[in-house]
Amino acid sequence: MERLRHDDPPRLGPYLTLARLDADSFDGGAVPERRYLARTADGERTVLLCAPLPDAAAPAAWAMEAELASRLSVPRFLRPTSQGSEAGLPWYAVPYTPVLPLPAALAAHGGPLPEDLVRRLGAALAAGLAAAHARGQAHAGVSPAAVLIGAAGPLLGCFGAVRSAAPWGPPGLDPGCLAPELRSGGRPEPLGDVFALGAVLAYAASGHTVPEQSELPPGLRRLLASCLARDPADRPSAPQVLHALSTTGPARTPAPAPAAAPATTVLDEQAPPPLPGRVVAALAAQSAELLASELPAAPPARPAPQKVH
Repeated sequence: MERLRHDDPPRLGPYLTLARLDADSFDGGAVPERRYLARTADGERTVLLCAPLPDAAAPAAWAMEAELASRLSVPRFLRPTSQGSEAGLPWYAVPYTPVLPLPAALAAHGGPLPEDLVRRLGAALAAGLAAAHARGQAHAGVSPAAVLIGAAGPLLGCFGAVRSAAPWGPPGLDPGCLAPELRSGGRPEPLGDVFALGAVLAYAASGHTVPEQSELPPGLRRLLASCLARDPADRPSAPQVLHALSTTGPARTPAPAPAAAPATTVLDEQAPPPLPGRVVAALAAQSAELLASELPAAPPARPAPQKVH
């Protein structure tokens, strides 16, 4: 949790903002949207509340992506449960559960995550992407900040950040996660998500989205190099990444697999990946701090217009 800044909205829809989810700066790139921890005035509901950046070129496009995300039922995708607009600023909300953005999880852990945890997190995210890709839908916003780590496993937020961006590029999206074809103006496609997923896993394992090979665990080098191939045709599909990460032993470039998401995976019978103790402690601290937060005074309602006689 981070303190609100003077330019943060005190209220969006029925929710009073209590704190920012993200720090002003961290090693891992900026965040393509504003994210708040918020609560209704009666204290009954606590949510993760998201809104576009102040300099977003197309808030209407951002709102359209939020609407699309609310209609998708994809594992591991953050799914808005309510949305609206306040003074022209669109927003969406999801029920609160303690989560840390991936950069905050690395900061709490004190450095890159263990290889086994990177594999498990990557497999969960690849399963979600595979399900979306099977429906012809690209996430188009995968980055370290988009990955939210919680006790129930990872979630992917920032849906459609590339699609709703200005022509000169999405503000707040780590450039290391943008596939070459997107940097040259191409449309977001599933294999662009695979490139971004490779950059995210490289970040989780090394602290950088564009690391040296020597910084990566040997068991992940070949797979991540294939995900980060400049030519999309040289990248594996999301189901292939899932298969490679779900097998034990050193990762290898998987054999061709069907493009559609598998009906079941080894993850279906597994518990969420165990998190390092310091990450668990950070999640608990966030929850405790939020529970102790006092609601700010609600902004006064606008007075009704007076009739002139």
